[in-house]
Amino acid sequence: MKEKRVLYVSSEVSPYLPENELSKMSFEVPKMVHNKGGQIRIFMPHFGIINERRHQLHEVIRLSGMNLIINDLDMPLIIKVASIPRERMQVYFIDNDEYFKRKAIYKDENGDMFGDNDERCIFFARGVVETVKKLNWMPDVIHVSGWMASLLPLYLKTYYADEPLFKNSKIVTSLYNTNKFSSNLNGNLIDKLLFDDIAEDKLTSLKTPNFSNLLKIAIENSDAVVKGTEKLPKQIETYLETLDKPVLDYQPEDGFEEAYANFYTNHVF
Repeated sequence: MKEKRVLYVSSEVSPYLPENELSKMSFEVPKMVHNKGGQIRIFMPHFGIINERRHQLHEVIRLSGMNLIINDLDMPLIIKVASIPRERMQVYFIDNDEYFKRKAIYKDENGDMFGDNDERCIFFARGVVETVKKLNWMPDVIHVSGWMASLLPLYLKTYYADEPLFKNSKIVTSLYNTNKFSSNLNGNLIDKLLFDDIAEDKLTSLKTPNFSNLLKIAIENSDAVVKGTEKLPKQIETYLETLDKPVLDYQPEDGFEEAYANFYTNHVF
């Protein structure tokens, strides 16, 4: 693990958002690699409920200032950063006032999914890649967690397929049931991905843009998979059984370190 570069991209990371299985492991796994001598970077969305003052977030001017075209609209990319106390680990926050300033994560006050969650996924995925390019940081592994990060593997394998920085990067996706939703994302998601010249035959799984299919599109474009939760949707469990790629079974929090380290070393690196 020593000197290996691992980029962690997660929808939720503790202590910046309430603790759950996803946010906790999105902290614990990078911490484990960091303690074993690996170099890490962590990325997450800058949801409006995150307390900037308490967590000492600050904007990184040299990384901000770019506009991303999302569905033919110019969306400014703002990058903020904070350090996790006592761990010497930096977290980069992908921000945009239109997508992330609201004081909620995925749903409105009525409990309905935000209608632009699909565009927020696209913006997050592209924002991460563009920021890493500005950092000129070449990851050995890109480890993705959470459904809002699920389009990142797709973009890396298609839109950014010729980007030299990621040429040798292996993509790992961790699967969680955390914040599962029953409705679909915007039905125009595929059209918005086609706008970025992603081939339609790569998007078959997203014809119905539901929770399971978002996980599936991430799996399809990953080199290895981790079961981050004990019970996944049946559709996903069935699909995993057909894969010809490494899959790490669910590991309890109190014993995950050795299993994850061995998985990285023997099946990913």
